[in-house]
Amino acid sequence: MQIYTFFIFSLFAFAYALPVSFTDRTPSRITTPRITTRAGSTVSTTSLSTNATTSANKYVVAHHMVGNTFPYTSQDWLNDIKLAHASGIDGFALNIGSDDWQPARVADAYAAATNSSLNFKIFLSLDMSILPCSTANDAASLRALVTTYLSHPNQLRYSRGSSTQLPLVSTFAGESCQFGQASVADGWRSQFAQHPDLQGKMTFVPSFFVAPNQMSQFQGIVDGTFNWNGGWPIELTTDSAGSSSTSLSSALKSLLGVNTTTNAIGKAQTSTNTSGLQGLENAISTFIGSTDSDIQFLNASSGNASNNVYIAAVSPWFFTHFGQDSFNKNFLYLADQHLYSKRWESLIPAQVPFGVDSDTNSHATQPSISDQVDIVEIISWNDYGESHYVGPIEGALPSGSEAWTDGMNHTAWLSLTSYYAAAFKNNSYPSVSLNEERVVMWSRTHPASANAISDNVGSVAGSELVLDALWAVTILSAPANVTLQIVPSSSNSSVSPLTEQTFSVPAGLSKLTIPVSIPDALDSVSMRAVVGRGDDTVIDLDAASQGFEFIKTPQQFNFNAWVGCEGGGCVV
Repeated sequence: MQIYTFFIFSLFAFAYALPVSFTDRTPSRITTPRITTRAGSTVSTTSLSTNATTSANKYVVAHHMVGNTFPYTSQDWLNDIKLAHASGIDGFALNIGSDDWQPARVADAYAAATNSSLNFKIFLSLDMSILPCSTANDAASLRALVTTYLSHPNQLRYSRGSSTQLPLVSTFAGESCQFGQASVADGWRSQFAQHPDLQGKMTFVPSFFVAPNQMSQFQGIVDGTFNWNGGWPIELTTDSAGSSSTSLSSALKSLLGVNTTTNAIGKAQTSTNTSGLQGLENAISTFIGSTDSDIQFLNASSGNASNNVYIAAVSPWFFTHFGQDSFNKNFLYLADQHLYSKRWESLIPAQVPFGVDSDTNSHATQPSISDQVDIVEIISWNDYGESHYVGPIEGALPSGSEAWTDGMNHTAWLSLTSYYAAAFKNNSYPSVSLNEERVVMWSRTHPASANAISDNVGSVAGSELVLDALWAVTILSAPANVTLQIVPSSSNSSVSPLTEQTFSVPAGLSKLTIPVSIPDALDSVSMRAVVGRGDDTVIDLDAASQGFEFIKTPQQFNFNAWVGCEGGGCVV
């Protein structure tokens, strides 16, 4: 596979490869689990000005992989619930698979929700990529599981346009399940949704991986749609040279030298084509946080019922690196240009209190769908195999995932979650006091074009489009100067920065970014964010002191993110 590499301003690096098709979206499962625990840990239940109360019947939930909780105790569930609640999250969608021990963990989760006294909600997400669904007996097992919790006091109940709120049930996949019937629709209708055990007793909102125009076959079966893949710009791969987006397709074809008639990749453009690269970055930016797929599903469902529930996905990241001898999943979805923030902002009706946004094409707006979104589901709380976890690293990790999760805590993203969750549920962004200010900063651990020394899995599909950059979000009560720095990978805060850029930002939320590069004389660098007012340093987030390094030559490919938070407004 030939790789072509280009540079933006000598610091941003891209590399493009032959098109790769991504179809496998099976979540991580446990084989020879690696167990991690939080011994004796406690979590404060005190949130900032963004508590987990719900207004206007809107909820924020997080997808929780039960398959990664084999060693969980009741206290572990309680810790997760308290931390989630303090972060503005109202409940967990429990992804349950086929292991015989998982129902016991589900029971523990429901019990912990009751014991928390936080009105924290739980509902089931049946993982139909794992659970058997070929016979009527398989459906009977699912019904038995669902009916166990229909009347539980902490079961999430939700119905649109009705005073009777029914228990919510969801799925991951299921679009090929027939349960012994003549068709998928017949199977879900007769053996599940309209079976006497469940008919009229639940709100069924599955995540079926079908095109929007195929949802009509489930009319009278489902009560809404969960658009799982809406959390990422999944169209942004090197396949995008054939995209339906004229601007993206044109930009990619120009840079790749694609023949516009045959779509064959020809001679690469020269590295001096910075205007073309800028055009590509502009085209990509319109996909970050896009609501295009949401609108397609909403339009498809509008003809079925005006009371259909819509669950929108948000996710901060996606990277998985399992070899052919394991789950055989080795790709990423693009999460550059502040994906997590921009996806949240596209689902909130109020105008975000913008400070500075240093992303390319930063003021591109998405069509508002906020009044049609009932629930936001964060993907995920603890799916370590796909690197989009926002909860602590604990439990039983999928074997092999420790290679990209060790030392890569993501709980700092909860300090953004709390802010956006409050805005989504209350239709307005919360005010921030001086003691609630914070900086959240993240980056990858090596250049996109790096060659790994001893990686047996191979190069990561999708990495051709990522930037070498640090991203930061500041949430401030008053104007300040924010300086982002690339520094030597030393914990000595007195070391002079290698490069830096200062932004004058107003009160509110600012999204900032600078490129990362490693000088020839060094093997690694780190990063730092400093917030100052006058002569005073208000916040100092020094990633080097927390062990973060951006390494020139890694042992293995790792496109996971290191995330840090500093300031009184950090949830953890």
